[in-house]
Amino acid sequence: MLNADRQREVEQATDAFIVRAETLFGLRLPPVTVRFDLKGRAAGMFRVRHGNPEIRYNPWVFARWYADNLAETVPHEVAHYVVSRLHRRRTKPHGPEWRAVMQAFGVAPRVTCGYRPEDVADLPRRRMREHAYACGCMQHRLSSIRHNRIRRGKASYHCRKCRRPLRPVAAKE
Repeated sequence: MLNADRQREVEQATDAFIVRAETLFGLRLPPVTVRFDLKGRAAGMFRVRHGNPEIRYNPWVFARWYADNLAETVPHEVAHYVVSRLHRRRTKPHGPEWRAVMQAFGVAPRVTCGYRPEDVADLPRRRMREHAYACGCMQHRLSSIRHNRIRRGKASYHCRKCRRPLRPVAAKE
């Protein structure tokens, strides 16, 4: 796990790249929330949540490969933030706009750090909850994403075998 001193260094590096972007692109960037709560294989993530920009870092990945992530992941995520402010329209996550910002930062525009699955196998991961569904011939396990799509009326799923619609199975008490 990443200690508090190193978390502060990552926050300072994030702020430094934001200031650099303001100078390079003539922007005034609102403050970004930095969190160290990401799990899984990804080292970082930029998102806008409830209108507030947020960069999430994976403290486990940073702790294991600190120098690499400070040099690559921090500018990578700040570049996503800059693109979101420069281009109000939808852009591809690692499209030409993002690559141009990375090049302006003097960092190779690589999409991933390239850790092998066995390098990150022991890191904590977020586990997706599964929900029980049934058709006419068997039980199915659906992810929370699919379950919520069904509940909101945005999707329906059918069994590949019997072609009947999947229905939720009542929870046992």
